[in-house]
Amino acid sequence: EKVKNFKMATAAAMDPTAAATTAPQQNGATSQAGGPIVVDTQHDDMVHDAQLDYYGCKLATSSSDRTIKIYDVSGNSFAHTATLQGHEGPVWEVSWSHPKFGIVLASCSFDGSVLIHRESRPREWTLLHAARGLHDSSVNGVAFAPHEFGLIAAAASSDGRVSVLTHNEDDTWGVEYIRDNSLGVNAVSWAPYAPFNEAGAGEGEGVAAAPQPTVVTGGCDNRIRFWTRSAQNGQWEEEPGALGPGPAHTDWVRDVAWAPAIIPGVDVVASCSEDKTVIVWTRTGGRGSSWEPKLLHAFEAPVWRLSWSVTGSVLAVSSGDSSVTLWKAGLDGVWRRVSHVEDVAGDGEGGSAAAQQ
Repeated sequence: EKVKNFKMATAAAMDPTAAATTAPQQNGATSQAGGPIVVDTQHDDMVHDAQLDYYGCKLATSSSDRTIKIYDVSGNSFAHTATLQGHEGPVWEVSWSHPKFGIVLASCSFDGSVLIHRESRPREWTLLHAARGLHDSSVNGVAFAPHEFGLIAAAASSDGRVSVLTHNEDDTWGVEYIRDNSLGVNAVSWAPYAPFNEAGAGEGEGVAAAPQPTVVTGGCDNRIRFWTRSAQNGQWEEEPGALGPGPAHTDWVRDVAWAPAIIPGVDVVASCSEDKTVIVWTRTGGRGSSWEPKLLHAFEAPVWRLSWSVTGSVLAVSSGDSSVTLWKAGLDGVWRRVSHVEDVAGDGEGGSAAAQQ
């Protein structure tokens, strides 16, 4: 079943007391009282990703029709402004850069490439960089690094590698590779830039080390891995023995999401899998400490995509039963569902914000 619409949880979905509109919006967007907004993307095939930019003013969607569609967002109104082409296969995922670099969007595709697009003028997009042949197989996930490290994007591929694209001062692009696992990598997420989480990692006890770029990956070997660029030799090194005892995935890991850094000294990562589970990993004490897993929930269908709120307190989960659920941890550390967004397309073609690849 082709998913040509996407739905997006509004403030009303997270706060039942919030006001909601029932008026039709541009591009066939509609909202139900207390529910999500449904947008007809006008894609010709399945929609795989939908991402808002830093300010929430632009939306990008990617599809199996090999295109990316850009919308200007104003309240509950979505105006289609551009259709980006260039990929030769389904476009799995998109990622916005920080606005300090301009309006820049990365996309990855089954064709093994990563494209970097820029809006040079209002509604006019140019191809900033085309990394074609970057991988030998499908590129399944792409994500920009925290802006403090520069204009850097990581891409996860079925060939078992993660590529790291870096924009240099001379306007060229360099590439490094992380050899993750031979079965393939489905997702990648960056650690937030958090100097206060590096205490004790320097030369002396309590000395803060300069933050180093770090990513978490999810693979077809049912595992997540943590990789950090060494300050000594510049090589990407896996954190040995990073995962503590407890629940683990038993099928492909489809997505990983590193939560925004809110509490000093505490890191939180969520992972989801085709085994129908979501696991939340927590580390206290900075690098060198182990990650302790906790099962968030066992779902009724494979779980495809995760997304944290900007405060890192609410986790959105998109699953194969065409639903999006919002979860929040209580003071007792137990995760509880705070909202459930059903399939509201009404025509059999609606689906979750992230569809099965």
